[in-house]
Amino acid sequence: MKDTLNLNGKIVDLKVPKIMGILNATPDSFYKDSRINLGDESFLTKAEKMIAEGVDIIDIGGYSSRPGAENVSENIEIKRVLPIVKALITHFPDLPISVDTFRSQVAHACISEGAAMINDISGGTFDENMFQTILNHQVSYVLMHLRGDTHSFHKETNYSDLAFEVLQELLTKANSLRKKGLLDLILDPGIGFSKTLPENFRILKNVDSLSLNYPLLVGISRKSFIYKLLNASPEEVLPETTALHFYLCLKGVNILIVHDVKTVKNAIELSNALYHKII
Repeated sequence: MKDTLNLNGKIVDLKVPKIMGILNATPDSFYKDSRINLGDESFLTKAEKMIAEGVDIIDIGGYSSRPGAENVSENIEIKRVLPIVKALITHFPDLPISVDTFRSQVAHACISEGAAMINDISGGTFDENMFQTILNHQVSYVLMHLRGDTHSFHKETNYSDLAFEVLQELLTKANSLRKKGLLDLILDPGIGFSKTLPENFRILKNVDSLSLNYPLLVGISRKSFIYKLLNASPEEVLPETTALHFYLCLKGVNILIVHDVKTVKNAIELSNALYHKII
Protein backbone atom coordinates (compact mmCIF):
# COMPACT_ATOMS: atom_id res chain seq x y z
CA MET A 1 0.00 0.00 0.00
CA LYS A 2 1.16 3.53 -0.77
CA ASP A 3 1.91 5.08 2.64
CA THR A 4 2.51 8.72 1.68
CA LEU A 5 0.51 11.53 0.11
CA ASN A 6 1.82 14.42 -1.93
CA LEU A 7 -0.18 17.47 -0.88
CA ASN A 8 1.05 20.28 -3.13
CA GLY A 9 4.63 19.18 -2.64
CA LYS A 10 4.28 18.40 1.08
CA ILE A 11 4.90 14.68 1.59
CA VAL A 12 2.62 13.36 4.34
CA ASP A 13 3.56 10.08 6.02
CA LEU A 14 0.49 7.87 6.58
CA LYS A 15 2.15 5.26 8.77
CA VAL A 16 0.69 7.16 11.72
CA PRO A 17 -2.97 8.26 11.38
CA LYS A 18 -3.50 11.82 10.19
CA ILE A 19 -6.25 14.23 11.24
CA MET A 20 -8.48 16.05 8.77
CA GLY A 21 -10.43 18.80 10.54
CA ILE A 22 -13.92 19.77 9.34
CA LEU A 23 -15.03 23.34 8.61
CA ASN A 24 -18.45 23.72 6.99
CA ALA A 25 -19.36 26.88 5.08
CA THR A 26 -23.02 25.87 5.26
CA PRO A 27 -25.91 27.10 7.42
CA ASP A 28 -27.41 23.62 7.86
CA SER A 29 -24.65 21.09 8.56
CA PHE A 30 -25.79 18.56 11.15
CA TYR A 31 -23.23 19.60 13.79
CA LYS A 32 -23.57 23.32 14.41
CA ASP A 33 -20.09 23.85 15.88
CA SER A 34 -18.51 22.88 12.55
CA ARG A 35 -20.28 25.74 10.77
CA ILE A 36 -18.29 28.85 9.94
CA ASN A 37 -19.28 32.41 9.08
CA LEU A 38 -17.39 33.87 6.15
CA GLY A 39 -18.52 37.38 7.01
CA ASP A 40 -16.75 37.71 10.35
CA GLU A 41 -13.71 35.54 9.48
CA SER A 42 -14.30 33.34 12.53
CA PHE A 43 -13.09 30.47 10.38
CA LEU A 44 -9.54 31.78 10.68
CA THR A 45 -9.75 31.54 14.47
CA LYS A 46 -11.17 28.02 14.24
CA ALA A 47 -8.46 26.99 11.79
CA GLU A 48 -5.75 28.43 14.02
CA LYS A 49 -7.15 26.48 16.98
CA MET A 50 -7.16 23.27 14.93
CA ILE A 51 -3.54 23.84 13.93
CA ALA A 52 -2.54 24.38 17.56
CA GLU A 53 -4.29 21.12 18.47
CA GLY A 54 -2.46 19.12 15.81
CA VAL A 55 -4.58 19.04 12.66
CA ASP A 56 -2.83 17.81 9.50
CA ILE A 57 -5.37 18.84 6.84
CA ILE A 58 -8.46 21.07 6.92
CA ASP A 59 -11.50 20.08 4.87
CA ILE A 60 -13.85 22.84 3.65
CA GLY A 61 -17.42 21.97 2.67
CA GLY A 62 -20.02 24.19 1.04
CA TYR A 63 -22.78 21.67 0.40
CA SER A 64 -24.48 19.85 3.27
CA SER A 65 -25.03 16.14 2.58
CA ARG A 66 -27.27 15.46 5.56
CA PRO A 67 -30.76 14.05 4.77
CA GLY A 68 -33.16 16.84 3.86
CA ALA A 69 -30.48 19.48 3.41
CA GLU A 70 -30.99 22.37 1.00
CA ASN A 71 -29.88 21.76 -2.59
CA VAL A 72 -27.61 24.69 -3.45
CA SER A 73 -26.35 25.68 -6.87
CA GLU A 74 -22.80 25.27 -8.09
CA ASN A 75 -22.32 29.05 -8.05
CA ILE A 76 -23.44 29.34 -4.44
CA GLU A 77 -21.14 26.49 -3.44
CA ILE A 78 -18.18 28.21 -5.11
CA LYS A 79 -19.05 31.51 -3.41
CA ARG A 80 -19.12 29.72 -0.07
CA VAL A 81 -15.86 27.79 -0.28
CA LEU A 82 -13.51 29.65 -2.61
CA PRO A 83 -12.93 32.74 -0.40
CA ILE A 84 -12.25 30.44 2.55
CA VAL A 85 -9.74 28.39 0.58
CA LYS A 86 -7.98 31.57 -0.51
CA ALA A 87 -7.90 33.03 3.01
CA LEU A 88 -6.66 29.83 4.66
CA ILE A 89 -3.88 29.42 2.12
CA THR A 90 -2.86 33.06 2.59
CA HIS A 91 -2.83 32.88 6.41
CA PHE A 92 -1.58 29.30 6.79
CA PRO A 93 0.49 28.53 3.67
CA ASP A 94 1.94 25.31 5.12
CA LEU A 95 -1.48 23.81 5.91
CA PRO A 96 -2.89 21.46 3.23
CA ILE A 97 -6.48 22.32 2.29
CA SER A 98 -9.06 19.77 1.17
CA VAL A 99 -12.39 20.69 -0.41
CA ASP A 100 -15.45 18.52 0.15
CA THR A 101 -17.32 18.66 -3.17
CA PHE A 102 -18.80 16.36 -5.80
CA ARG A 103 -18.78 19.07 -8.49
CA SER A 104 -15.89 19.28 -10.95
CA GLN A 105 -16.18 23.04 -11.43
CA VAL A 106 -15.98 23.65 -7.69
CA ALA A 107 -13.00 21.32 -7.55
CA HIS A 108 -11.28 23.09 -10.47
CA ALA A 109 -11.83 26.55 -8.96
CA CYS A 110 -10.46 25.55 -5.56
CA ILE A 111 -7.49 23.56 -6.89
CA SER A 112 -6.58 26.55 -9.06
CA GLU A 113 -6.33 28.62 -5.86
CA GLY A 114 -4.15 26.06 -4.09
CA ALA A 115 -6.37 23.34 -2.62
CA ALA A 116 -4.33 20.14 -2.30
CA MET A 117 -7.10 17.54 -2.07
CA ILE A 118 -10.65 16.92 -3.24
CA ASN A 119 -12.93 14.93 -0.94
CA ASP A 120 -15.77 13.63 -3.15
CA ILE A 121 -18.68 11.98 -1.33
CA SER A 122 -20.04 10.68 -4.62
CA GLY A 123 -16.88 8.90 -5.76
CA GLY A 124 -17.26 10.51 -9.18
CA THR A 125 -20.90 9.42 -9.48
CA PHE A 126 -22.62 12.83 -9.44
CA ASP A 127 -20.42 14.63 -11.98
CA GLU A 128 -19.08 12.84 -15.05
CA ASN A 129 -16.26 15.39 -15.37
CA MET A 130 -14.85 14.93 -11.87
CA PHE A 131 -12.35 12.15 -12.63
CA GLN A 132 -10.88 14.00 -15.61
CA THR A 133 -10.60 17.18 -13.54
CA ILE A 134 -8.67 15.31 -10.85
CA LEU A 135 -6.44 13.64 -13.43
CA ASN A 136 -5.74 16.97 -15.12
CA HIS A 137 -4.68 18.60 -11.85
CA GLN A 138 -3.05 15.52 -10.25
CA VAL A 139 -4.21 16.39 -6.73
CA SER A 140 -4.95 13.94 -3.95
CA TYR A 141 -8.47 12.53 -4.26
CA VAL A 142 -10.73 10.91 -1.67
CA LEU A 143 -12.97 8.38 -3.41
CA MET A 144 -15.98 7.68 -1.19
CA HIS A 145 -18.48 4.85 -1.54
CA LEU A 146 -22.17 5.50 -1.99
CA ARG A 147 -25.02 4.38 -4.20
CA GLY A 148 -27.81 6.29 -5.89
CA ASP A 149 -28.09 9.92 -6.95
CA THR A 150 -28.25 13.24 -5.10
CA HIS A 151 -31.83 12.47 -4.00
CA SER A 152 -31.61 8.77 -3.14
CA PHE A 153 -28.12 8.06 -1.81
CA HIS A 154 -29.26 7.89 1.82
CA LYS A 155 -31.82 5.19 0.91
CA GLU A 156 -29.80 2.84 -1.33
CA THR A 157 -28.96 0.16 1.23
CA ASN A 158 -29.63 -3.18 -0.47
CA TYR A 159 -26.52 -5.40 -0.20
CA SER A 160 -25.99 -9.14 -0.50
CA ASP A 161 -22.43 -9.02 0.87
CA LEU A 162 -21.84 -5.57 2.34
CA ALA A 163 -18.05 -5.43 2.85
CA PHE A 164 -17.28 -7.25 -0.39
CA GLU A 165 -19.57 -5.03 -2.48
CA VAL A 166 -18.27 -1.80 -0.93
CA LEU A 167 -14.69 -2.86 -1.55
CA GLN A 168 -15.33 -4.00 -5.12
CA GLU A 169 -17.19 -0.83 -6.05
CA LEU A 170 -14.38 1.31 -4.66
CA LEU A 171 -11.60 -0.74 -6.24
CA THR A 172 -13.22 -0.72 -9.69
CA LYS A 173 -13.03 3.07 -9.76
CA ALA A 174 -9.72 3.35 -7.92
CA ASN A 175 -7.88 0.90 -10.15
CA SER A 176 -9.17 2.68 -13.25
CA LEU A 177 -7.92 6.03 -11.94
CA ARG A 178 -4.57 4.53 -11.03
CA LYS A 179 -4.17 3.08 -14.53
CA LYS A 180 -4.88 6.54 -15.94
CA GLY A 181 -2.05 7.99 -13.85
CA LEU A 182 -3.56 9.29 -10.61
CA LEU A 183 -0.87 8.88 -7.96
CA ASP A 184 -2.49 10.00 -4.71
CA LEU A 185 -5.79 8.26 -4.09
CA ILE A 186 -7.57 7.55 -0.80
CA LEU A 187 -10.57 5.26 -0.25
CA ASP A 188 -13.49 6.07 2.05
CA PRO A 189 -16.13 3.39 2.80
CA GLY A 190 -18.81 6.07 3.23
CA ILE A 191 -20.00 5.58 6.79
CA GLY A 192 -23.52 7.03 7.02
CA PHE A 193 -24.06 7.01 3.26
CA SER A 194 -26.20 4.33 1.54
CA LYS A 195 -25.99 2.18 4.67
CA THR A 196 -28.33 1.40 7.55
CA LEU A 197 -27.32 1.88 11.17
CA PRO A 198 -26.34 -1.80 11.62
CA GLU A 199 -24.50 -1.76 8.30
CA ASN A 200 -22.37 1.17 9.43
CA PHE A 201 -21.20 -0.85 12.41
CA ARG A 202 -20.57 -3.90 10.21
CA ILE A 203 -18.32 -1.80 7.98
CA LEU A 204 -16.43 -0.50 11.01
CA LYS A 205 -16.01 -4.03 12.35
CA ASN A 206 -14.36 -5.08 9.08
CA VAL A 207 -12.76 -1.78 8.11
CA ASP A 208 -9.22 -3.17 8.01
CA SER A 209 -10.27 -5.47 5.15
CA LEU A 210 -11.01 -2.40 2.98
CA SER A 211 -7.51 -0.93 2.97
CA LEU A 212 -5.98 -3.17 0.29
CA ASN A 213 -3.59 -1.25 -1.98
CA TYR A 214 -4.83 2.24 -1.03
CA PRO A 215 -4.79 4.47 2.05
CA LEU A 216 -8.07 4.57 3.94
CA LEU A 217 -10.03 7.57 5.25
CA VAL A 218 -13.00 7.13 7.58
CA GLY A 219 -15.49 9.73 8.77
CA ILE A 220 -17.60 8.87 11.81
CA SER A 221 -17.40 12.08 13.83
CA ARG A 222 -20.65 12.67 15.78
CA LYS A 223 -22.68 10.99 13.01
CA SER A 224 -26.27 9.86 13.36
CA PHE A 225 -25.51 6.14 13.56
CA ILE A 226 -23.79 6.95 16.87
CA TYR A 227 -26.22 9.39 18.43
CA LYS A 228 -29.37 7.60 17.23
CA LEU A 229 -28.16 4.32 18.72
CA LEU A 230 -27.57 6.10 22.03
CA ASN A 231 -30.74 8.23 21.87
CA ALA A 232 -28.63 11.37 22.08
CA SER A 233 -27.71 14.42 19.97
CA PRO A 234 -24.54 15.20 17.99
CA GLU A 235 -23.46 17.55 20.77
CA GLU A 236 -23.65 14.78 23.39
CA VAL A 237 -21.53 12.03 21.82
CA LEU A 238 -17.95 13.28 21.93
CA PRO A 239 -16.75 10.50 24.31
CA GLU A 240 -18.37 7.80 22.19
CA THR A 241 -17.00 9.31 18.98
CA THR A 242 -13.54 9.41 20.53
CA ALA A 243 -13.82 5.75 21.53
CA LEU A 244 -14.56 4.83 17.92
CA HIS A 245 -11.67 6.99 16.70
CA PHE A 246 -9.33 5.09 19.02
CA TYR A 247 -10.69 1.81 17.62
CA LEU A 248 -10.09 3.03 14.05
CA CYS A 249 -6.50 3.92 14.92
CA LEU A 250 -5.93 0.36 16.10
CA LYS A 251 -7.54 -0.91 12.89
CA GLY A 252 -4.94 0.92 10.80
CA VAL A 253 -7.07 3.70 9.30
CA ASN A 254 -4.78 6.32 7.76
CA ILE A 255 -6.89 9.50 7.90
CA LEU A 256 -9.66 10.43 10.33
CA ILE A 257 -12.00 13.25 9.36
CA VAL A 258 -13.15 14.91 12.57
CA HIS A 259 -14.82 17.82 14.32
CA ASP A 260 -12.76 17.58 17.52
CA VAL A 261 -9.06 17.70 16.76
CA LYS A 262 -7.61 17.63 20.28
CA THR A 263 -9.43 14.51 21.44
CA VAL A 264 -8.52 12.64 18.26
CA LYS A 265 -4.89 13.72 18.57
CA ASN A 266 -4.88 12.24 22.07
CA ALA A 267 -6.50 9.02 20.81
CA ILE A 268 -3.78 8.71 18.17
CA GLU A 269 -1.05 9.26 20.76
CA LEU A 270 -2.53 6.54 22.98
CA SER A 271 -2.92 4.10 20.10
CA ASN A 272 0.68 4.78 19.04
CA ALA A 273 1.86 4.02 22.57
CA LEU A 274 0.02 0.68 22.47
CA TYR A 275 0.58 -0.38 18.88
CA HIS A 276 4.01 1.01 18.10
CA LYS A 277 5.39 0.61 21.65
CA ILE A 278 6.95 4.06 21.62
CA ILE A 279 7.10 4.35 25.42
